[in-house]
Amino acid sequence: MTSPLRTVRDDLGYLGIRALLGGSRAVPLAALRAVGRGTARAALAFPGRDRGRARQHIAMAFPNRPEAWRQALLGACAGHLGAVLGEVAWLWSAPPAAILARTEFVGLEHLTGALDAERGALLVTGHCGNWEWLNLGLGASDVPMTVAARQVYDPRLDEVARRLRGRFGGETALRGKGAGAKLLHALRHGRVIGLLIDQDIEAPGAFVEFFGRPAWTPTGAALLAVRSQCPVVTGFAVRGLDGTMRLEFDPPVAPPAGEDLDADVARLTAALTARIERQVRTHPEQWVWMHKRWRHQPGEGETVWRDASSAPVAGTSPAGGRLG
Repeated sequence: MTSPLRTVRDDLGYLGIRALLGGSRAVPLAALRAVGRGTARAALAFPGRDRGRARQHIAMAFPNRPEAWRQALLGACAGHLGAVLGEVAWLWSAPPAAILARTEFVGLEHLTGALDAERGALLVTGHCGNWEWLNLGLGASDVPMTVAARQVYDPRLDEVARRLRGRFGGETALRGKGAGAKLLHALRHGRVIGLLIDQDIEAPGAFVEFFGRPAWTPTGAALLAVRSQCPVVTGFAVRGLDGTMRLEFDPPVAPPAGEDLDADVARLTAALTARIERQVRTHPEQWVWMHKRWRHQPGEGETVWRDASSAPVAGTSPAGGRLG
């Protein structure tokens, strides 16, 4: 039974989101980003579990970095997430032309080249940059999208999320019973299947290395790729200094076709996770450090898979990224 306090909190949260979305139509994108950044940075001054967890995870991922650098990263991450909220409010009603005018595509041919009338493509990403912009930017470009997502705890917010993702003909397949069949059907009808695999969730998965530590990772994307023998493209959204969103797509990964399905799926998941780690190291301020990424750990005798071609080394510094 839901407590009265939880009910009030959920109601206030929903009303706040609806007010933000409704009032955003007349507000420029830059202003929405600025308000989001300011609000998030102000909230960082108050103690909370998310802030503590983010600080802990940053220290785990970058043990060789000085404390001042980690603190700057924490503040930059908070500002980034505030900007994401402002961007989502803008995306709620922005016309396709306005979205495309602020979007740069890099390597899109890797994704569209895998599409044909009888086979779609698999797009794997993480909570990097603005992942909702990645979906809607592709939709605004007439790329047919079907995304796998978890159901939001509040049905009203879940409906808001579905409406946002479905603005340009996008579909949502909720994780759980029947999701695999829906995704496979969409794949066979020439759609792009979008999956985020960088969170520890209650789903079939495997332990793979992420920043040199075992991390429970969903294997649904890899399983779908191996069973359909469909290439997988990794793609990420990166917010640029000029305010544009750059959508970057890597060359496709061919799924293995061995005799051990579980091993093939785990190896592919490790390879895809290595690409996500590379992206996070490059732009560490544009990732969700407060998520319980290393919540589950393997028991004795459990296998931890790593990408053989580019196995990460724990604690190396990022290749770049902006902390300001």
